[in-house]
Amino acid sequence: MTDYTIRTARRDDVEAIVHMLADDQLGATRDDPADLAPYLQAFDAIDEDPSQLLVVVVADDEAVGTLQLTVIPGLARRGALRGQVEAVRVRADHRGSGLGADLLRWAIDESRRRGCALVQLTSDTSRTQAHRFYERLGFEPSHTGFKLNL
Repeated sequence: MTDYTIRTARRDDVEAIVHMLADDQLGATRDDPADLAPYLQAFDAIDEDPSQLLVVVVADDEAVGTLQLTVIPGLARRGALRGQVEAVRVRADHRGSGLGADLLRWAIDESRRRGCALVQLTSDTSRTQAHRFYERLGFEPSHTGFKLNL
């Protein structure tokens, strides 16, 4: 496996991240690397918010993985913080290498370091391979999620 590092994403990583988002069964219908303007605007909002952490996995000076971690304060569970993991992606040529598992373990450790009592994520019901992946890492399919497109 290639050596890699996990670091906070920079604005110049956005294009590579968007390509990873679009190179996906669902992302192909939602994301478009041809117009980076909305992604750069979103990046700036994420980057300015201390509750948000967008990271990339870098191998050979290229972004080959990404995820976003959001720390959510709440009253439930005695005021516990939650780590919400979103948009986990590994570039196609690095899938199956263990990089994705290492990235999720990193997110779990970072959530713990930030004082979170639990880590949660959602996954589209059609992503059965992803569900098995998350379960192997200890996540339990404990809830049903609902979304309303606006």
